[in-house]
Amino acid sequence: MSLKRKIALTISIIFSLLFGIVLVMVYFSFDDFRREEFKERFRQRLEFTSRFISQSKDFENEAPLFFSENSDNILLDEKILIFNDQKQLIYSTIKDRNVSWDAEILKILEKNKTFYSEENTPEIYAARKFINGETYYILTSAYDTNGKSKLEYLKYLLITAFITCTLLIGLFSYYFMGKFLRPLEDLNKEISEVTAHKLATQVKIKQSNDEIGVLALSFNTMIAKLNDVFQSQKDFSASASHEIRTPITRMAFQLENLIKLEQHSPETLLALRQMLKDVFQLSDLTNSLLLLTKFDKENIQDIFEKVRIDEVIFEAFDLVVKNYPSLKMDFQISEETEDYAFLTVPGVAALLNIVFINLLKNAAVYSDNAQAEILITENQKQLTVQISSEGPTILPEDQPKLFEAFMRGKNSQNISGSGLGLRIVKRILEYHNAEISYMSPKENLNLFIVIFTK
Repeated sequence: MSLKRKIALTISIIFSLLFGIVLVMVYFSFDDFRREEFKERFRQRLEFTSRFISQSKDFENEAPLFFSENSDNILLDEKILIFNDQKQLIYSTIKDRNVSWDAEILKILEKNKTFYSEENTPEIYAARKFINGETYYILTSAYDTNGKSKLEYLKYLLITAFITCTLLIGLFSYYFMGKFLRPLEDLNKEISEVTAHKLATQVKIKQSNDEIGVLALSFNTMIAKLNDVFQSQKDFSASASHEIRTPITRMAFQLENLIKLEQHSPETLLALRQMLKDVFQLSDLTNSLLLLTKFDKENIQDIFEKVRIDEVIFEAFDLVVKNYPSLKMDFQISEETEDYAFLTVPGVAALLNIVFINLLKNAAVYSDNAQAEILITENQKQLTVQISSEGPTILPEDQPKLFEAFMRGKNSQNISGSGLGLRIVKRILEYHNAEISYMSPKENLNLFIVIFTK
């Protein structure tokens, strides 16, 4: 999840919680207000009834007309029961029905002067009154339809307001976070375009003192320092490789001329040939390093072209066999490759040539019979090259470090080498989005597998 969405979601959740708490408090506050208002209406109605009883000369005859003319429209379905001090019903506004009441309420009124219950339906408010020297028990019940309808309306109104405001705050938070973080996204886009060949590129800094401006300034400072270091390293590698090539070429030429002379003893001739192999190996390593300094993983794909792997392998074999004349190659194409036998991959031919030069050279140096067997298999998704040779295998504990720099297994003892060949191979294949692995299917068999994803 992006930072913009996280901030917008966090703000929306916090706002929703706080706003929801406020709305719940409003709802329950209004419910308390409704209850108290209805209770007050009950109390006023009971006081009104008490005054009527105290002022009436003929209570039982005047009551029907009085309550009919003075009914409280706010108290829906109002019912009034009046009992004497013997708890006998002396008047009821309920007509044409059997009158029933809860005797427990009258018992409660003996101890408490008032009683209110909203748990009953309808709600009940009762009081014990001492009027004109006599005790009366007055029970009033009614429905607060008006108040509850308002409460119900308020509930739906608050729910609607909560949902609407939550959605709006979410949209506005996402919109404004997008505007506030737009400079950061622009900075990220510019940073992602910086590569090893564009370290001199500076990101734009807006005239502001906010955190993004400070971050951009710090990034430019870091890029400038990295560019100096990287350029120094690259210049050194290129210059060193270039300067070394000249004396190496001169040494190889002189050694070849010495070998052609006939006055050398067999021991001297063997030593000269070994020296020549070492010089050629050093020359190949120097050429590989010089070529690698020209590319990096970000920009190399811009110069990719279709390369035929079989042609690269044969060209590499021709170069290797000059130094190792005894090397033989058994080249095969898998039968299942006939329908897809294009044998092409996108890449740089010169770099791929280095890959197979190193792999074939390993077959020439480390195999018992100086023979490399190559099998190419191609399908719609990938092209696989298997290079196998017979000879001492690499120990299992050495295999995980096989493609590390300066790593040489125990099978390479008494054999000259730099320990950089397979590391260079792996680096070049990474540039081509390819993979290389080693395995030993059986005793005394080395197998390298190179997989190009199409």
